[in-house]
Order: sequence, then structure tokens, then C-alpha cells
Amino acid sequence: MKETKERILILGGSGFLGHALYRELQSYYDVHATFYSQIGSFSENQAYHHFSLETDSVWELLEKIEPTVIISALKGSYLSLSKLHLDIKKYLLEDSRRRFIYFSSAAVFDGKTFFPAHDNDTPLAASKEGKDKIALEKIVFEGLPDQVAILRLPIVLGVNSPLIFHLRQCIKNYAAFEVFPNLIVTATTINKVKQQVHYIINRDLSGIFHLASVDMIHHDELFHEITHHFGSKLPIFKNVFSSNEDRYRALLPRINKLPETYEITIAKVIEESGLAETSTIF
Repeated sequence: MKETKERILILGGSGFLGHALYRELQSYYDVHATFYSQIGSFSENQAYHHFSLETDSVWELLEKIEPTVIISALKGSYLSLSKLHLDIKKYLLEDSRRRFIYFSSAAVFDGKTFFPAHDNDTPLAASKEGKDKIALEKIVFEGLPDQVAILRLPIVLGVNSPLIFHLRQCIKNYAAFEVFPNLIVTATTINKVKQQVHYIINRDLSGIFHLASVDMIHHDELFHEITHHFGSKLPIFKNVFSSNEDRYRALLPRINKLPETYEITIAKVIEESGLAETSTIF
């Protein structure tokens, strides 16, 4: 089967997204991942390699592992990430069979908030984060569209996601949790993202993908609904109004749609995020 042919390197494999991808893919592919500061389980796993974005060259890892697929789930400064992407581009140019998956976000459209953003829309950012992500997308995608998949993510939730953990802590401590009543969003879960990435790798897909729910919801309504699944106790919902009118921070797929099996609805995001917490042991 195809799964046995790929050698995958996940940059940022100790983070929430990268670790979930490692757990999803490691039974099917030869998967390697990087960690930075964690000790214990990551450093003891021979498939995990220490890597500092700020001080290390990625070439040592590339030459040692010789990955056929590189997944970037790293966070860091634009300068360091741009250098990393240029090095990855050189690596891809050496062999047309090599591929790169880059995780971007809805921030690339934060300068265009009157409508939801589709995967064939031209990005327009107002924030530094959004402008940096647009530049990082361009570095590798331009000139190598058949070898690169850009995966733009909306709000990523799920039982053990950082946002849901924060929401539970706010409920427990009766603390404030910020919601944005005038913000219309899409969302997804970490479980759906890792399934979608597995499919994209297995089918050799390239291009720009919006891995988001097929429908939208107001930000405050989303978290109110999730909280109702937890029980009767509520956090202090702090309404934040940054506009007098509705704004969109919503990604929607249009051109590069995945099969229906790999789609998700807001109702499913709410249902899954409201489940009981599960163990995240490595």
C-alpha cells in the first residue's frame, strides 16, 4: 500500500497540531518529528529529533532523514520561518517527488472581513500575523504548486484543544472567557484535521485547502453551545465588540473540496468539543 512508501518529517511535532498528526500517521508511514524544549516522552522517542528553529539548520535533519513529505506545524519569528521555507524550497527542487505541507490560517484574510473567504480568493491581511503568513505561503508555493499543499485552518477545537481546555478552566474558576458576538467564524476539530491531512498525503494532493466547517456560526454562539454540553455551570462570558456590524473570520472550501466523508459541520464541532476530556499520554 502507498502508506509504506512515504517518509514524513513533522516540524513542530511536539505541539498540539504536530503531535496529533504524529499519532495519526505513525502507524501507516515512516514518521519523524521534531521537538524543542520538552523532556521525557519526546526526547525518549527515537522518531523525535531535537530542533531549534532559531539556532539550528534544517539541512542536517533533511540529509539524515531524507523525507519525501515535510509538514510544517512550527511557530516562530517570520525571519526564522522564512529562512526555513527557503531551505525547504531548495530541498523540494532537488526532487520533484518531494512534497511540502504548510499550515496557514484565516489570518491571511483579516483585511477582508465583509464576506467569508474561499480557497480561490486572493488573500488580504491587515495584521502583521496575516501579512507574514501570506509571505510564507508565497515563498514555497510560487514555482512549486504541484509539490506544495497550503492548509488554512480556522478555529481548531476538540476535547483536548487549548481553547477548550481554557474554557473548562474558566468554568472551573468562574473566570472570564472572551467571546465576539459580531464575529462570524468557521471551525473544525483536531480529529478532523488529522484525517484530512492523512487523505491529502495518501492522494498526493496539492494546492490551497480550507480545512474548515462547511457552515458558519457567530463566535459567541459557538462557545455558548459547547458550554451547554458540559453541564449547567457557566464561565463569565465577556463580550468583546470590535465592530458595530458583523465581521467574517470564516474560511470556506470552494475549489479544493474534499470528499463528504472528510467534511465537518459546526454541529459536529460542538458535539465533539463538548465531550468528556480524554487522556493525552504520548
